[in-house]
Amino acid sequence: MKGWLVKEFGGVDKMNWTELLDLDPGPGQVSIIVKASGINFAETRMRAGTYSGITLPQVLGIECGGIIEKVGPGVTEFKPGDRVMARSRGTHAEKVVADVRKTMHLPDNLSFEQGAAIPAGWHTAWHALVTMANAQPGKNVLIEAVASSVGSAALQIAKHRGCWVGGTASQDDKLKKAKEWGADGVYNYKTEDLVKRVKEDTKGHGIDITCATIGSETFGRVLDVMANGGRVMMYGSTGGRVNTFDLGIGERNLELLSMSIDTSPRYYPETVKTFNEQAIPLFAAGVFKPIIDTVLPMRELAKAHKMVDDRNHFGKVIMVNG
Repeated sequence: MKGWLVKEFGGVDKMNWTELLDLDPGPGQVSIIVKASGINFAETRMRAGTYSGITLPQVLGIECGGIIEKVGPGVTEFKPGDRVMARSRGTHAEKVVADVRKTMHLPDNLSFEQGAAIPAGWHTAWHALVTMANAQPGKNVLIEAVASSVGSAALQIAKHRGCWVGGTASQDDKLKKAKEWGADGVYNYKTEDLVKRVKEDTKGHGIDITCATIGSETFGRVLDVMANGGRVMMYGSTGGRVNTFDLGIGERNLELLSMSIDTSPRYYPETVKTFNEQAIPLFAAGVFKPIIDTVLPMRELAKAHKMVDDRNHFGKVIMVNG
């Protein structure tokens, strides 16, 4: 089998489509013939060497849609030939081995490309809004980088749960698309007074839950728009990792909650469980829809990384084999 291997951190020239070992699944694992694989901003950082915890060599990719090739010992949930989607390292390849806990049956109405657009972004958004923040009807939710994989998923989840939803982006065309997908308020954080506009749109109440992914570039304004007792879900740092803020936020009883689905003890027993029970049927019913911006051949990974780095897409960039 072949895949995109990185042996040295750096630019897109450090990615090599090369022969890899064909691994067999172990206990609790399945091997998947990868039909499509999603691109995430995190992968550009993994390739560059700015993502914590990454060791070399590494096969890129963290999610896919495909067909079960083999099942490991003790696996009864899947069988060879099943259409699936999965979160696993190394999906930018012809095959990948995945943990059955992070593998899901792909609804019949979804393509492999659509399946590859779900596991990473939608699991992250579900963990933030459902598991951690417990978003309820009538709450005001602000989603930073609403055009991103996680952001576009969070928009649909929050709307389905009956929330007022605002979204931020740095480009007006992305905000127009967010509005088309149901956002109640949209804000260009580069050119607008975010705090003033959000307060106006929420009639002075402010935001109950923010999905914060930009970091230091916008964090001060995020805190300023929060309502009393609001929760800030922190899961990204695309605009800078180091923040300082006034501890006077305690007067508004704000909760700052950081998260990573890779290390959270609540991910498997709560997020995966409720996502499989509640979200997957909504995809099957056409209520939830994975948003795909562009589909490219797997061999054009360098082009895909450039698209993600330039942040000109809305939703997912997908790579396909064959």
